[in-house]
Amino acid sequence: MQKFWKYLLVSPAVCGVILFFNTATFAGETSGKSEINQPQVSANPDTRATNIAPAHPMAQVTSVSQFSDVQPTDWAFQALQSLVERYGCIAGYPNSTYRGNRALTRYEFAAGLNACLDRVNELIATATGDLLNKQDLATLQKLQEDFSAELATLRGRVDAVEARTAELEANQFSTTTKLQGQVVAVVSDVLSGNTVNGEEITDENTTLGVRARIELVTSFTGQDTLFTRIQTNNIVSPNINTLEGNLFFASGDSGAEANNNASIDALFYRFPLGERTEVIAIANAGAADDLTSTVNLFDGDGAFGALSTFGTRNPIYYQIGGAGLGVTHEFGDKLALSLGYLSGTANNPTPNNGLFNGSYGALAQLTVKPSDRITIGLTYINSYNQPLLTGSNAATFQNIATIQALPEEEVAFSSNSYGVQASIGITNNIVLGGWAGYTNSRTLNGNRGEADIWNYAVTLGFPDLGKEGNLAGIIAGVEPKVTSSNIAGLDSDPDTSYHLEGFYQYKLSDNITITPGVIWLTSPDHNNDNDDVVIGTLRTTFSF
Repeated sequence: MQKFWKYLLVSPAVCGVILFFNTATFAGETSGKSEINQPQVSANPDTRATNIAPAHPMAQVTSVSQFSDVQPTDWAFQALQSLVERYGCIAGYPNSTYRGNRALTRYEFAAGLNACLDRVNELIATATGDLLNKQDLATLQKLQEDFSAELATLRGRVDAVEARTAELEANQFSTTTKLQGQVVAVVSDVLSGNTVNGEEITDENTTLGVRARIELVTSFTGQDTLFTRIQTNNIVSPNINTLEGNLFFASGDSGAEANNNASIDALFYRFPLGERTEVIAIANAGAADDLTSTVNLFDGDGAFGALSTFGTRNPIYYQIGGAGLGVTHEFGDKLALSLGYLSGTANNPTPNNGLFNGSYGALAQLTVKPSDRITIGLTYINSYNQPLLTGSNAATFQNIATIQALPEEEVAFSSNSYGVQASIGITNNIVLGGWAGYTNSRTLNGNRGEADIWNYAVTLGFPDLGKEGNLAGIIAGVEPKVTSSNIAGLDSDPDTSYHLEGFYQYKLSDNITITPGVIWLTSPDHNNDNDDVVIGTLRTTFSF
């Protein structure tokens, strides 16, 4: 191997020297240029050629540009450049010329070849100087003997890891599916407030409820996701005679109707359609946050972030849910378009139901990110028989069936909602956000008419407050309020109720988080005649 290395170093230089000197000798023949000067020899054989250079020593050069009579257009320029700059074994005349067109004597050839061989020997010595010698090998052998015990221990640990890995691979849950879970335990109570809408608040006892989820996250290609969630939930929001201030993680049932039955909750399949397009097919319990970003730091789907339904996301997003299809296309890193359609009665074959004839919501949203710290969402939602889930009784159409004197199943109304959401990272630990939403709802039977509904909020978040993974949040705003209405029996809300919410999410460990928080409603149901209501909540989230 060492001989081969030397050969690699020597061969290009020697061959280059021989080739160069020989081609220089016969330059006139090979180049085909008649103007090359040949030695002028007289008829007397004892007379030397008149143009042979005088016997002056030649100087070593380091760059071919030092030769005044060598040009890049010369036919042997590259060979000369390599010998000069790569191997450093070509000399010129003291007057900075090379005289490449004159004949070469055998003495000059011997001198040039010797210079190149000397240079090659230097290169070999330099290249092999750092190779191991016998002393180095002896040192390595001694180190191996000194640390033989440690090496044996390390070898044993590696063998144990390999055995454990083989056991885990043989008994793993699945090669394509990850099993994860979450338990949200909530203690809540009405801390202040007695009367709302002329009725006493009866939920005065402290309650404890639990939402438990088991989730299977499957991927077949590494880029797609099949998501299956099994859930049970018996958490209820305090009944304060209005939907304002309700808790996002509550089951939606009330009082004794809440139960511990487990069922399949969310079920969807998400997959890419090209490099910048993603499709989601939802079979059950889809929501707006499955289709697009809600642009809110506090949207933690009930397990993290805000406690209330209002504080989790702009209420217009609640007008879409169920089964359907969504598509998101990214036009670049700063702009994305999301489109989605979800039906709330997709699996109901009865009249005025089904995938297209029953309740539905259709969403279009442009999400803009001018910078890494700023996100803006522009949202439009068209819906049918999908009420807002939080706000005053008038804004959520709680009594619309009674107002229209119709059975609940015959109530029909459509809505067009427009929203703008923004999140601005002022610093790494301060995030300013908020939204505004407008909904125009029309009744389609009975006492026909329309109502204008507004809501807005400002949020202030403090990520990593006190510890990495913590989150403190403040939410201030107005829950959905009817500002004008010509629907007979559905009057505008007389006053303005303010929603004030504060929480502190504390990360006990990677798997346990506790979040105490308070929700304060001034003039609940947008009525100054009602008592202010304060709701206290302590949420504990276990994740695995």
